[in-house]
Amino acid sequence: MSISLDEAVELTRTGDVWVFRGRSVPDRAIQLTTNSPVNHVGMAVVLDDMPPLMWHAELGRSLPDMWTGTHQRGVQLHDLRDAVCVWANRYGQRAWLRQLEPAAGPDREEAVLRTIARLDGTPFPSTAQLAWRWARGRVPQVRLPLPGRPDRRGTSLPDRALETAYCAEVVAVTYEAMGLLPPGRRPNWYDPGRFWSGDDLDLTDGARLGAEIEVRVPPR
Repeated sequence: MSISLDEAVELTRTGDVWVFRGRSVPDRAIQLTTNSPVNHVGMAVVLDDMPPLMWHAELGRSLPDMWTGTHQRGVQLHDLRDAVCVWANRYGQRAWLRQLEPAAGPDREEAVLRTIARLDGTPFPSTAQLAWRWARGRVPQVRLPLPGRPDRRGTSLPDRALETAYCAEVVAVTYEAMGLLPPGRRPNWYDPGRFWSGDDLDLTDGARLGAEIEVRVPPR
């Protein structure tokens, strides 16, 4: 199933996931280092009479961040239509929409805004850091806490500071803040493929992500 970008923008709601897959060398590197069929994921933020926005993290700074009004790398809030067009036309990506069911209510939207205020502008990690973080995210933590220092194993994602943030970590942190993911997993456990239908996210409160809907993006 596929729909036009106009239809997708009209349909999308807060919490919906947008996933992207490209064929460039950097895209393949991310797919390989994270063992994922896709290389980018973002989350829709649709509030009141504002245009739909995309909450994600990327290396580029081609679009203004809607939270700060500046061009920056790392964690960003973009106009959703513009972001999808950049990823499709400039970066050569295919795009899919997965809708969150049921739709997010006001409490979850407030949690999204708090997360944006906290994480916006966080730097993006290097490709080498991505590989190491992904590997560490799948190795059980066995070290003992040092005397006088708190044991942060099992600390929920929203309570942990991120010095750098990858796109999947941003969406996961936001989902946990919304009460959609169970607490306790490290941020680097998540990669873009976790938000593809082949993986089970184990969403809470009966929430689920619908099947991928391919989005046809017009050339610019």
